Amino acid sequence: MAKGQEQAAPDAVLTRIGQVVMLHHAGDREEARHRFLGLWAEIGEHGDPLHRCTLAHYLADTQDDPGDELAWDLRALSAAEELAEDRPTDRCRGTLAARALYPSLHLNLAADYDRLGHREAARVHLRRARGAAGSLAPDRYGEGVRAAIDRLERRLGEDGPTPDRHDRPDGRWGPPRQRP
Repeated sequence: MAKGQEQAAPDAVLTRIGQVVMLHHAGDREEARHRFLGLWAEIGEHGDPLHRCTLAHYLADTQDDPGDELAWDLRALSAAEELAEDRPTDRCRGTLAARALYPSLHLNLAADYDRLGHREAARVHLRRARGAAGSLAPDRYGEGVRAAIDRLERRLGEDGPTPDRHDRPDGRWGPPRQRP
């Protein structure tokens, strides 16, 4: 297959993730979680960062426990950060994917931390979501993420930067790397 055709070919793993997302959106949360975990076992914690990021991002939404949801959202952010690293073979793919995912990833983390009562951590990630939202297109998805950021800002009473004592100097959070 020619190089251009290979790049245009659909990604089977992302297609499978999308199928499970549809199952989840149809209301079968338990089965979706079960299938997502099966995919995670196939991909592994050292698999393709785009696959891990996408899968962990959606898998978080199927969790019943807020702590478990946070752990999966942190895994998704960690994989997105790997995507954004300078990797010559996937540089464009990774950079674009990470840029598109950061607003939603940080928004989810902000909501997770808020549910767990960690308001300062929630505010840090909410500000990161707002800052990253500038890269979103003015389409339905982008407007939806911006609206969700606005709602969470109102709920948290966000009124400007507040340093978080748990934030690392490099601006990154330390996600768990163990399997669920």
